[in-house]
Amino acid sequence: MTMDMINNYGRKFLDWFMSKLGSIAIALIFLAVCFKVIKIIVKLLRKAFDKSRLDKSVAGFFISAIRVLLQFLVILTAASMVGFQITSFITLLGTAGVTIGLALQGSLSNLAGGVLILILKPFKVGDYIVENSTHCEGVVVSIDIFYTRLRTYDNRTIVIPNGTISNTSLVNISGRGTNRVDVKFSVAYESDLSKVKQVVLDVVDTIDGHMTDKPVEFFIEEFGESGIEMYVRFFTPFEKSYDAKREALWKIKEAFDANGIEIPYNKLDVNIKSDGQEKA
Repeated sequence: MTMDMINNYGRKFLDWFMSKLGSIAIALIFLAVCFKVIKIIVKLLRKAFDKSRLDKSVAGFFISAIRVLLQFLVILTAASMVGFQITSFITLLGTAGVTIGLALQGSLSNLAGGVLILILKPFKVGDYIVENSTHCEGVVVSIDIFYTRLRTYDNRTIVIPNGTISNTSLVNISGRGTNRVDVKFSVAYESDLSKVKQVVLDVVDTIDGHMTDKPVEFFIEEFGESGIEMYVRFFTPFEKSYDAKREALWKIKEAFDANGIEIPYNKLDVNIKSDGQEKA
């Protein structure tokens, strides 16, 4: 670019600037006033969100989005006051937005899912959840913008897209802070059921974490082929429920052995008839 061309562009810009001096001054005043108004609006919104029960991260996201949107609209309005043709720019921006949106629709779905999770709070960090579509389960360790991370009992990390977890059913096991422990076992048909019940209830009383203020259920589920299928149910704090079930199974077996209660297994009785006499 030669000096003549630079001088030519400089003169054209100066001429344009002088012709638009009044419009530029008005646009600058408009920008200053509008930005002050936006700050006031943002402060009012922040106070309103602070009084609400909305999660702070969600409130911050909405406030930032509203501030950027308002500033963008103000800048476009000021540009049109100076004389810039913004119609073609908006059209180009819209086309680019559609293209980018199609290319990133998965990420945008995850972003929207993350916002929904933060607003609706079906679970929070520290909850134990089971995601039904993929049957992934574990303790929620983080809820990021695009992904939710779970930690399993064997210390693995599961990463689930927020778009998936927000569009499927899930079970929040620890949502109430307690968990019901279900222990299933069998006893022989010849067993004294009253004795079995007392032995099992005595075992439950010794389980670490057993909540004595919650009811203990003891019942027969069904009459099986080899024995009577039974259940005992009791409550523990969520963090102790996994260990409590393993402890209950171990202690019930020991208690049955000590009290002569038989745990049945599949057996085959063969009867042989010979000379009119039945032999077993």
